Amino acid sequence: MTDFRLETDRLVLRNWRRGDMVRFAEVTNNPEVMQWLGGVMDAERLAASEGRMLGLHESHGHTFWIVERKADGGDLSGEMLGFCGLKKIDAPGASFLGTFEIGWRLRSDSHGKGYAREAATASLDAGFGTFGADEIFALTVIENAPSWGLMLRLGMRRRQELDFDDLRFEPPLRHTIVHSIAREEWAR
Repeated sequence: MTDFRLETDRLVLRNWRRGDMVRFAEVTNNPEVMQWLGGVMDAERLAASEGRMLGLHESHGHTFWIVERKADGGDLSGEMLGFCGLKKIDAPGASFLGTFEIGWRLRSDSHGKGYAREAATASLDAGFGTFGADEIFALTVIENAPSWGLMLRLGMRRRQELDFDDLRFEPPLRHTIVHSIAREEWAR
């Protein structure tokens, strides 16, 4: 597997390594973080998720990368904050399968500090620059205001005509809302 790494002022985004899921689960697999993401995952779902992340990177060269804070002496110095990155959309019900999706999941004590926006900006830059995306989509549920709020702050626009029901989830997590940004919009 080829190594992948993006750096921002405060963060490192890198591909997954075997065993990362243990620490990732420790910091993100809790009711607060997982409220709008299908709930706390059991060991079987965590193992499947790790295999999926490793496989996505191997197949496409990108995934929802691990996000770590750079060692700068802060309270979360060198710590794993969660993930942010790009994958191909594979949600059942989406009419735009195979296009680029940006996603993020960060530990609760990192919320409100600009880390998600910083990681998402780097991911969008990579999506349009390195991976040649024409448009990048983001998915969430309407109740997840912090997530779609970030989508709007990134310049993404609401795409109500593309909303769909993801049958892997029960309501209220089933109805998926869509935002996107095109290469030209991002360049501005």
